Amino acid sequence: MPGRLRDTISAMACSCGSQRLALFLLLPALAVCAAFVQWEQLEEIERRDMLAHWVVNPAAFVGADDESAASSATTVQGGTGEATNMQSTKISKRGFDVMPLSRAQVSTLAAGLTDEQRRVTQASGTERPFCGNLLDNHKDGAYVCVVCGLPLFSSSEKFTSGTGWPSFFQKFDPDHVAEVRDDTHGMVRTEINCARCDAHLGHVFEDGPAPTGLRFCVNSASLEFKDEGTDLQAGIKGPHGKGSAPPTLETAYFAGGCFWGVEHSFSLAPGVVEATSGYMNGTTRDPTYKDVCSHTSGHAEAVRVRFDPAKITYKQLLDGFFELHDPTQLDRQGPDVGDQYRSAIFTVNDEQAKAVADSVAALKSAGRYRKPIVTVIEPAAEFFPAEDYHQDYVQKNGRACHLGNPWWLRKSAAGTH
Repeated sequence: MPGRLRDTISAMACSCGSQRLALFLLLPALAVCAAFVQWEQLEEIERRDMLAHWVVNPAAFVGADDESAASSATTVQGGTGEATNMQSTKISKRGFDVMPLSRAQVSTLAAGLTDEQRRVTQASGTERPFCGNLLDNHKDGAYVCVVCGLPLFSSSEKFTSGTGWPSFFQKFDPDHVAEVRDDTHGMVRTEINCARCDAHLGHVFEDGPAPTGLRFCVNSASLEFKDEGTDLQAGIKGPHGKGSAPPTLETAYFAGGCFWGVEHSFSLAPGVVEATSGYMNGTTRDPTYKDVCSHTSGHAEAVRVRFDPAKITYKQLLDGFFELHDPTQLDRQGPDVGDQYRSAIFTVNDEQAKAVADSVAALKSAGRYRKPIVTVIEPAAEFFPAEDYHQDYVQKNGRACHLGNPWWLRKSAAGTH
């Protein structure tokens, strides 16, 4: 905090003689200073881009309620291909069913546990440090929930923390491990549980290594280790478990201006398992955001969409894409100007190329746009994921981009399922 601001706050607090007033003034000031420091650390080009997008447009995201925006998992009703309130399946980014089990189902699974496993997972117990059987396990593979078999952590994310419990710096999948406030034992901590069966795993702390800075401290009794190459889907226990193979996913690539809003819109579509912001179809490898914005790499801000064709078709994704942006704007989208913001579809096979050509022809025939469609249609080259702070940007920051409503958001807003 700047010295002048600190002295001013201290003087005001003393003159009023009130600790309550001092806190009242100090907390907002600290928040402002923290935001200022964060802003100063950004690249100039990042500040300019953020200013261009900090325009809230509620109409662009009608129907995207807090619950749907807070989870990256896709919830579908088996066989219908539409989002629904009668949830029966919830698919994570890695293609696993993470629909929460009922208490009765969990009780049935927990009946086969040892006394120690049951004490830890079902009664939020803690095993003694340096006593767990998985603490010194250094094999390659995955650590799954001992109750329901859901993969929770990977050996590649395990590290030696010296605390006496298995430690990981990242989850196997963000949708597989739930975090809840724990204020027991006279302290406030963040408890971690299996997202599917609610088994207690341990706690997460902010003293881990890069790149996350987190330490997921887990009881060995909550885990079961599976060697590299094991079919993790086959080990899922309970409903939608053994025999429920993950969906066969397909991939599509779209560019329609700033990837923040495009990614967010596609992430809300039924049947979309993952939407990732990145760069593609340029002339250099491993471009950075600064490289792309310098107009020297030739990359487009694009979004990789992984989807279940049994739930949503490529044609339906195309329909939504043309609705969420303006395909008649050349090398720009709204206030964003530059070749990185071009309208483009990058196809992965001949079937997709034909589907795009048919969609564009149908739009032209219907006279939907007064100006010519300038969307670039090219075979997909290598996709380079964007920096972490670009991923799930709208979800994390609560800011929408200047986009139209694709059909799935209009459908949600109208209350039809």
